[in-house]
Amino acid sequence: MYGKEIEKVLISGEQIEARAKEMAEQISKDYNGEPILVVGILRGASIFLADLFKNLKGYNVELDFMSLSSYGAGTSSSGEVKMIKDLTEPIDGKNVLIVEDIIDTGITLTYLMKVLQARNPKSVKLCSLLDKPSRRKVELKGDYVGFEIPDCFVVGYGLDYAEKFRNLPDVCILAKEVYEN
Repeated sequence: MYGKEIEKVLISGEQIEARAKEMAEQISKDYNGEPILVVGILRGASIFLADLFKNLKGYNVELDFMSLSSYGAGTSSSGEVKMIKDLTEPIDGKNVLIVEDIIDTGITLTYLMKVLQARNPKSVKLCSLLDKPSRRKVELKGDYVGFEIPDCFVVGYGLDYAEKFRNLPDVCILAKEVYEN
């Protein structure tokens, strides 16, 4: 299906869409009609966010975006987090649900959680398509996690390598030859 750059499909788009629907149902149940500000982390979470967002129940669901970076064009976190785009509105007193593509080292998300907690929200929870706990460098656990994955470099469904492969309809393992050369 894919070229030599892709080792294999890890999670199909159909599996992700079904899991996103299940997660949205649980999130809707947990918030029980309370207003939610969904904060999508650009760019990687955008495809998953769309699947999740369209399945959230209720009319009190707002959407905003942030963009952070700790990777650059590499395959591992630099450990230095850079905020590229901040929220457009204050979050004081709001239920904030961060939607991310992957929980990896936890460095970027721990930084983000601290930044948002300092802004006096009612609550901050973390929702992620993927979790790679074997790579964690700081203590962090997602409130809503789609799939736990092994320590491999994944692309597709919004996840990239040097801004490529985001458009693949599945989460795939990137062949080592692509990023080791």
